[in-house]
Amino acid sequence: MPGQPETALQDETPAGQTRAEALQRLQVGLFGIGAMVLLVGLASIIGSQADLAQEAAVPEAAPTTEPKPVASQANPLADAGVVPDIAGDPAPTPSATPLNLPPPPPDAQGAGNAAPQQ
Repeated sequence: MPGQPETALQDETPAGQTRAEALQRLQVGLFGIGAMVLLVGLASIIGSQADLAQEAAVPEAAPTTEPKPVASQANPLADAGVVPDIAGDPAPTPSATPLNLPPPPPDAQGAGNAAPQQ
């Protein structure tokens, strides 16, 4: 600008554009890229080692733990003597026979829950 001295123009810098801030942003970016390269390399190494271990494994190897036999259904309370033994199949009891009642007499007025006659 014609009316201002040149030193005033040199002191004005855009917001956040100092040389130190730009250098710091560059360092953070390079560090981030380097960290990603290291992580991808580590994942590749782990994957290749897993593939080698998978190839070396015997396909029909015995399991490392033996299966436990299934215990018969036990009643722990009865085993401890807290309650008496309960029969496995309780005997069915006969149910009461249904009553054989005659139908109710029809009501002349049609009272009750039925729909009115038309």
